[in-house]
Amino acid sequence: MKSLTVRMARWSARHPWRAIVGWLVFVALCLGAGSAVGTHSATTADYRVGEAGRAEAMAAEGGLERRATEQVLISARSGPLDRDAAEAAAGDLTARMERLPEVAGVADPLPSGDRRILMVEVALKGEERDAKDKVDAVTRQTDAVAKAYPGLRLEETGSPSISKGVDEQRGDDLALSEKITLPITLITLLVVFGSVTMAGVPLLLALSSIAAAIGLSMVASHVSPDAGVGTNVILMIGLAVGVDYTLFYLKREREERARSGGRLSSEALVDLAAATSGRAVVISGLAVVASTATLYLASDVIFSSLATGTIVVVLVAVASSLTALPAMLVKLGEREERRARRRAERGKPARRTRSDGGGRVWAALLRPASRHPLATLCVSVLALLALVIPLAGLKITEMSRDTHSRDIAAMRVYDRLNAAFPDQRVTHQVVVRADAARSGEVGGALRELARRADADPLFSGASRVRTSADHRISTLELKVPHLGNSDQAYDSLDHLREDYLPATVGRIDGAEFGVSGDVARYADYPAHQNGKLPLVLGALLLVTFAMTAYAFRSLVLALIGVLLNVLSAAAALGLLVLVFQGTWAEGLLDFHSTGSIGSRVPLFLFVILFGLSMDYQVFVVSRIREAVLAGAATRQAVLDGIRKSASVVTSAAVVMTTVFVSFVFLHIIEMKQIGFVLAAAVLLDAFIVRIMVLPSAMLLLGEASWWPSRAAGRTAGRTAGRAAGRMAAASADTADGRPAVDVR
Repeated sequence: MKSLTVRMARWSARHPWRAIVGWLVFVALCLGAGSAVGTHSATTADYRVGEAGRAEAMAAEGGLERRATEQVLISARSGPLDRDAAEAAAGDLTARMERLPEVAGVADPLPSGDRRILMVEVALKGEERDAKDKVDAVTRQTDAVAKAYPGLRLEETGSPSISKGVDEQRGDDLALSEKITLPITLITLLVVFGSVTMAGVPLLLALSSIAAAIGLSMVASHVSPDAGVGTNVILMIGLAVGVDYTLFYLKREREERARSGGRLSSEALVDLAAATSGRAVVISGLAVVASTATLYLASDVIFSSLATGTIVVVLVAVASSLTALPAMLVKLGEREERRARRRAERGKPARRTRSDGGGRVWAALLRPASRHPLATLCVSVLALLALVIPLAGLKITEMSRDTHSRDIAAMRVYDRLNAAFPDQRVTHQVVVRADAARSGEVGGALRELARRADADPLFSGASRVRTSADHRISTLELKVPHLGNSDQAYDSLDHLREDYLPATVGRIDGAEFGVSGDVARYADYPAHQNGKLPLVLGALLLVTFAMTAYAFRSLVLALIGVLLNVLSAAAALGLLVLVFQGTWAEGLLDFHSTGSIGSRVPLFLFVILFGLSMDYQVFVVSRIREAVLAGAATRQAVLDGIRKSASVVTSAAVVMTTVFVSFVFLHIIEMKQIGFVLAAAVLLDAFIVRIMVLPSAMLLLGEASWWPSRAAGRTAGRTAGRAAGRMAAASADTADGRPAVDVR
């Protein structure tokens, strides 16, 4: 791997314009290919899991699936409702809607209990997931009727219009995130490098990597469907790792330039950076890819979409650091060398290049670990364990439609709909499949089920039994007068599944049955995920262990890496529970607590954090291992390696945290939680784990840190001698005008 990274960097360094132009062509081709094939979005069938999913599939088989619906509320702008005008408006609206090719049917107008609102329900054709693309035609007719009846207020809501509103809000949120993230990232890089040009390189490469990844993800969506979250994760992860990988490479090149004192050419410096930080970038990138790939084991279209977006953008970011970055460094280095020669000709002193030899701040931060490793380890671990304690009260729920921001107009109308028509709040769909000969028996059982539900206060009415043309599939819809995220709604689902269905339909031989609907989905998805959790986490731990063991040839470091990742992820998740399950931080972070954590957040945190933590793990431990192989004792190597890498790790953590924190300002509660928990996890990992826990553990273990590998001790002397020889040869060659450094 080291040889490959060096060869790629060497070619790019020797052919910089070819490499830069080639990268730009690659980005353009990716965007062109993505635009040509388009995005293959996930269908309704891709989201089906658990009993709800099986019931939906049976209903679709019989052509009895639930239709996406829009509800139009007609009320007076002021004073009591004019019933004649309202009924005339409802009639006009119905006639207009029935003429639309997107509309499957329009229900009779339904008055509210207080007679102040008239509701017209419009069913749309096609799958639920596609309905938001058809809602504009319906909305235009609603607006037209509203203009024709100025004394009435016509408002529209429903799953399609809410989904469309959420998408628009997500787009606005991403634009806001970019406005926050890009300037702060640029300022951070300016502080790190002290140069606008050098600060712009990581940002430009990250943005070009994001552009290429968006194009490639559109192509990849034809293999793994896009669930609508791909662009979000590409922007979030792409900017974080894209800047980090470039930062690691750039800082090492700057360090080697300062160390060489002008004796090495730009090409030679790129070779050295490629052999060290370049290798670390490749390993950490592959670690992110391998850990993220475990999300596919969850058998969930959203997790698969998240995994695809992350894998694509990380691979592209690694490719940019191996190809375009070395070329850009050479061109920037040549410009710097020309300036240095001109300054020398004018008799001016040469400018000093910033280096990272470690400052007093980091020496002070490392002092507790170096002087009292056992006490530092115990205190740090106990502090992290204290943050884990709130995790005992973790409550996982599927974030439902009721959790969306009320800044969306359709959500405000949705609230008024629920208030005016409480018996329309939730619908359970019971689906039964049996032999056609048993159709009459199934119908009787479903009617008996409806009678039992009618006597239960958790239900508010039932529809007629519908049967498919082949008489094999039958459905019954039951209304529930409670919000979908309420305990009563879940209790009604339990009554159906555990009591009423087994006592009625369950007695028919050979009958398959299930309950679908929003509440069933909200209940079944977390159960499905919990069933997959052991498999995903087991694979994740195994992959992380294997990658760390491969990178450092040490089972001890691999075990330490896994334990530290688990500890920091659990601490971050505990902090998330403390903040988002309570109400004390609502005003501070601008959210309305649901008293729970989104069902996708914990697993996404563990998988992504395990991958991102490898950035710091690989970079820090690689510096330590370099020092050991150069002949230093493990204790000194630990202190020097962490001190030399501390500033770049901190800079990378600040950039990554900035990216994640920007997502806390989004309206979607689950994205807020993901942004917060990833930001917290990165800060804990960079400032507690890598500065306190890791050095303390390695100092206590000493040479045992590298077990079972004995290569470090055996080759220390030889490696140190070869390194000195290579540096001397490189200096001599450079003096003769031959920039040759062999770092293979």
